[in-house]
Amino acid sequence: MTAPNTSSPSSRGLWAVIFGASLLGVGAVFVKWGLLGGASALTIGLYRMLFALPGVYWLVRREGARLQIGKGALWGLLAGTAFAGDLFLWHRSMQYTSAANSTFIVCGLAPVWVALFSIAVYHTRYRWSGWLGQALGVSGALLLALARGARVGTGRGEALAIAASVCYAAFSLAISRSRKRISARQALFWMSAGSLISFLVVESLEQQPVVGYSPLAWVGLVGLALLVQLVAWLMINTGLGHIPIALGALALGFQQVITPFAAALFLGEPLRPMGLFGGSVIVAGIYLVATGARARPMPSDPVL
Repeated sequence: MTAPNTSSPSSRGLWAVIFGASLLGVGAVFVKWGLLGGASALTIGLYRMLFALPGVYWLVRREGARLQIGKGALWGLLAGTAFAGDLFLWHRSMQYTSAANSTFIVCGLAPVWVALFSIAVYHTRYRWSGWLGQALGVSGALLLALARGARVGTGRGEALAIAASVCYAAFSLAISRSRKRISARQALFWMSAGSLISFLVVESLEQQPVVGYSPLAWVGLVGLALLVQLVAWLMINTGLGHIPIALGALALGFQQVITPFAAALFLGEPLRPMGLFGGSVIVAGIYLVATGARARPMPSDPVL
């Protein structure tokens, strides 16, 4: 077993996803600031997309292209809808179980759903090391969750988290298909638009307050939009166009490795040895999946 060529497009794609996922880990701090400042989980998601969308459109125009309308845009909209569903169900699940338990279920199961789908539809075949990598990814997520105090709840929160993991897997698959047809910037625009529309629909039903937040909350909302939704997801979308979807889904779990460090630095939360070990296990899982899959090319348009 050898490491992937660091100069190959697939290797550069993997590093782009890992870098973007690292920024997602910092995003947990912005979410916490928003919640502490009076924003709800729903309105945090809404403002995240609303503030990011103009910047994404500017990036599209900078590459000298008009917005493309077609199958790539449709896959992007579907990805955004699935992403909004993941965030909404994930945050709702935390009302009935611990945040650590919910996060473990979502981040631990989503790569498994993607791997099973890629086997059934794209005929991906894993070496034993690839399967071991998937198992390590789930195990590392569990260790991180236990380090944060995960405990079994009543079952309702767990069920919502499982549904969120399915939405996250659907998002990973849809955004990967979008990237096979349109550029990373175009895919990010349609993904953000799909999420914003979904959040607006839910907000119209729940009618949660959208103003009256503290300055700390607005800092969190702007940071979440610009650093996470704009920069992080641009890097992730770029990378997902060059690597297998199963590997991309697992690499997104790298955000769990960064979150404890960001929380310790900005929120004063303690670092725990079990959490550090869990992060190391996730990194090992990503490496094994990267070197342990034999995948046939996805039946789609050339990568842009």
